[in-house]
Amino acid sequence: MSIHLKYAALILPAFLVGCGPNSAQFLQEMEPEAIASAEHRGAFEMNCPSAKATLLSDQTMRPALQTFVVSGPYRAVYNVGVAGCGKRTTYQVICPNNGSKACFDGGSRTEIQVD
Repeated sequence: MSIHLKYAALILPAFLVGCGPNSAQFLQEMEPEAIASAEHRGAFEMNCPSAKATLLSDQTMRPALQTFVVSGPYRAVYNVGVAGCGKRTTYQVICPNNGSKACFDGGSRTEIQVD
């Protein structure tokens, strides 16, 4: 094995680790989109145009598929509470770090509670 190939084998993994996403920055960047998404859904489902959303928690999830050749996108996952018109509920919103700058419903929601 040539000396250049040995150096490449040592340097490549360090370079690839440096190419990972900045999860804190991505979480902060996508937070307004996630909150707005949950707020719109809550306002519709609760039939309450004045509903307001509040961030409850956030985290970054690793891709389900991650190899040296192929990897899925990292995802920001937000739990958002929405309250208004004497009702409240929670939603999970997922924002993939794939360049789309879009979020979607995570499919979970607690039942709407009447205060």
